Amino acid sequence: MMFNTYVFQVGLVSLLLQRFRALLLFSTLYLTLSICLHSWVLNLRWRASYRFVWTDGLQALFVFQRIVAVLYYYLYKRTAEYMGDPRLYVDSIWLREAFARARQ
Repeated sequence: MMFNTYVFQVGLVSLLLQRFRALLLFSTLYLTLSICLHSWVLNLRWRASYRFVWTDGLQALFVFQRIVAVLYYYLYKRTAEYMGDPRLYVDSIWLREAFARARQ
């Protein structure tokens, strides 16, 4: 969706990155934690497939991953709502001012 905005098309990628910095950070963190959690769970289940294995470290990672998931989904919804702002898709005064600041 970011690539379809007028802001991106005129070259103000830094403005979009600045606006969505938190989402990009939490997306990367959530992806990393999810991969680590699922890899650890699969590794434990492959070693002992006939019994339930749940370690303290795995539980801590699970809780931390779920907390980050809540923040990730909140930021994702907020970004989706913001992407519906018509100011991002047309030329406007604030965009011209941002473009002038970026050129200086």
